[in-house]
Amino acid sequence: MVLVRFLLVIVIFFTGCGIFGSGPHVSYYTVKPGDTLYTIGWAYGLDYKNLASWNEIDSPYTIYVGQKLRLTSLSEDPLKHQGAPKLKQRIDNNNVEIQPKLATRPPLNKIQPTSSKKHLISWRWPTEGKIIQSFSNTTLDRKGIDIVGQLGQPVVAAADGEVVYSGMGLPRYGKLIIIKHNNSFLSAYAHNRLLVTEEGSLVKGGQKIAEMGRSGTDQVKLHFEIRYNGQPVDPLNYLPKL
Repeated sequence: MVLVRFLLVIVIFFTGCGIFGSGPHVSYYTVKPGDTLYTIGWAYGLDYKNLASWNEIDSPYTIYVGQKLRLTSLSEDPLKHQGAPKLKQRIDNNNVEIQPKLATRPPLNKIQPTSSKKHLISWRWPTEGKIIQSFSNTTLDRKGIDIVGQLGQPVVAAADGEVVYSGMGLPRYGKLIIIKHNNSFLSAYAHNRLLVTEEGSLVKGGQKIAEMGRSGTDQVKLHFEIRYNGQPVDPLNYLPKL
């Protein structure tokens, strides 16, 4: 098991994006309980809008447990002429169709799309503290910045947006929140002790969304990421200068 995990880490490191990597070398992904289109895109370094387009999923991007999602465009997929696999319908003993199980509950609210230009988003620091790890697009665990702090210290939204994920579904992120700011920008807040916002909640920049912790890691800190069209970018290029 240790050898398998080691080999998996090596493969992911050399394939690409996200804190675990990602280039879509796997053609399909089977939806599991707790998944959202945003977390799947995050894990594979893909733009959620592309995932939605490739799989003909409309807003609010509802997905179902057991559903197979295409992780590549039709032009990249050798099985493109077969189309995306459809979720099989099940029939009970009374010939009544069984509805597929939602992977996550539907969002509470919708947020209206805005411009993706970074200067139209009023970014702010998600917490106070010293940066102990900077961004690197070529290093596995440095797709954002790490800010050290105290256990229970407030973590706030870095800008206005909608909480599109709140949970522990991504390995090594611990208790995680992902916020959608517009059609292009997402931000993530990892390793929290407590999450105080639910999926679908609309939040304002500076609003408390979590408390700092060490879930999924061995040190009290906040791991903070910004993604632009699914790709990690250096948060220091967007946050106010200290």
